[in-house]
Amino acid sequence: MAAQAARCLESGSVTRYSVTRYEMENTMANPAERMRAMRERRRARGLRELRLIVPDPHARAVLRRVAKQVAGLDQAAEREAMRWIEAVSEFDAP
Repeated sequence: MAAQAARCLESGSVTRYSVTRYEMENTMANPAERMRAMRERRRARGLRELRLIVPDPHARAVLRRVAKQVAGLDQAAEREAMRWIEAVSEFDAP
């Protein structure tokens, strides 16, 4: 066997190989089982998964809609809101 392998290597025509990864038993859980286990671990820690679906901020339609809403804002009311936000955000400053 070793002599045959040596001859193949010398001739440069190595065409036989053995794939062993398919012969091993697949011990990894499937994705659904892994997700279930992850959720159980999180619930044990008092956490729960939350999925949010939000508009894509890079989409042209979203950018146009936001620009239209910003253009329709009352500038005086926005200034007053910003003054209030700045005033209350400094409540713990020396």
